[in-house]
Amino acid sequence: MNQRRLSIVLLVFLIFFVISFLTNILGPLIPDIISGFDLSLSLAGFLPFAFFIAYGVMSIPAGMLLERFREKPVMIAAFVMAFGGSMLFAAAPRFQIALVSLFLIGIGMTMLQVAINPLLRVAGGEEHFAANSVAAQLVFGGASFLSPFVYSYLVAHLKAGRPAVGPVLSMLARVVPRQLPWVSLYWVFAAVTLVMIVILAAIKLPRYELAEGERIGPWTAHRDLLKRPVVLLYVVAIFCYVGSEQGIANWASKFLATYHGFDPQVEGARAVAMFWGLMTVGCLLGLVLLKLFDGRRILIGFASAAILTLTAALTGGATLSYYSFMALGFFLSVMWSVIFSLALNSVDRHHGSFSGILCTAIIGGAFVSLAVGWLGERFGLRSGMLLLYLTLGYILSIGFWARPLIDNATMSLRDLTLALRQVFVHGPRPSSTMTP
Repeated sequence: MNQRRLSIVLLVFLIFFVISFLTNILGPLIPDIISGFDLSLSLAGFLPFAFFIAYGVMSIPAGMLLERFREKPVMIAAFVMAFGGSMLFAAAPRFQIALVSLFLIGIGMTMLQVAINPLLRVAGGEEHFAANSVAAQLVFGGASFLSPFVYSYLVAHLKAGRPAVGPVLSMLARVVPRQLPWVSLYWVFAAVTLVMIVILAAIKLPRYELAEGERIGPWTAHRDLLKRPVVLLYVVAIFCYVGSEQGIANWASKFLATYHGFDPQVEGARAVAMFWGLMTVGCLLGLVLLKLFDGRRILIGFASAAILTLTAALTGGATLSYYSFMALGFFLSVMWSVIFSLALNSVDRHHGSFSGILCTAIIGGAFVSLAVGWLGERFGLRSGMLLLYLTLGYILSIGFWARPLIDNATMSLRDLTLALRQVFVHGPRPSSTMTP
């Protein structure tokens, strides 16, 4: 891979890192937001709703903008939206402003998600796209793991009555309300997104052409797909997966504080960080398992384990609950890739449009988190989180009813070992598919 290609791949990895850093911090923040603004669980549920509803609004339009304006203007516009949303709340930290801010950041993250995957495919070479995607997911998971610790550090050093040490903390202490030290994260978000705008404005990106089947097609293609029952089944599947993921990540810290007395700024943040960290580890194992076993069997196994682990998290003692919430990340790890691949392999055309439709189903993170909060307000958070049995149960059912046109390719353990040795010993071959 030449230097220019490598620089673009690294840029995409950086964007994955920033997306994850901004996106998956909401769970640790929710207990602080509830106490800081004196919110009910129902109102707190509107925070992830405001963010994830942006995926339903923007996924398909973002694909169409990408085809018309290309990737660089779309990505710059995305970071401008995220910068505006971050600055809005940092400057005026109120609950109503938080909803608007999260929606704007969500719009920006949606546009980035749509733009960077095709860019990674062409910059790294189509033949290396799978391996580069794995690396991108590792970066994504690393940022999700890191952001709760950044949150804990800032809150610990900006609490009322504690002197700020160092120029960065001193500057944040002057602009962040003492009673709301977690607002400092939004100043960090604003700085990060501003840096990304400068980087993107300075770098030259390649032009590429998608294959016809990969394009986000016209509305007629979307209508054709939505008439198919199998498409709707997989839309519900993605809805349930993201709902499960965010329902756990957003409410685990509050659950541990409510029922077991854990400090959300320390143990709660650490539990969510490990949830994302173990999800990253699980992705690596899942890639190996998908080379050895049918994806439907893997989905059945991991979904069953997730249901059992959720039971331990909701009904076990403090220690068991704490570690079970972490372990849930591991068992959810393979679900996205398996469901998405089963979905695309279940239709014979319009794969680009189908991908856009599936991405709109990420709004499951909005509705399930909101529903958990609404139910938790009325019946207790433990009862509210029972809703996750429905979403995980649906995911489990996919392993029994899925009938893809193409099964995932498998190989023997010996052949897999030889293939991995080839990759790690000899490295990727050079590619020549990118045009200047």
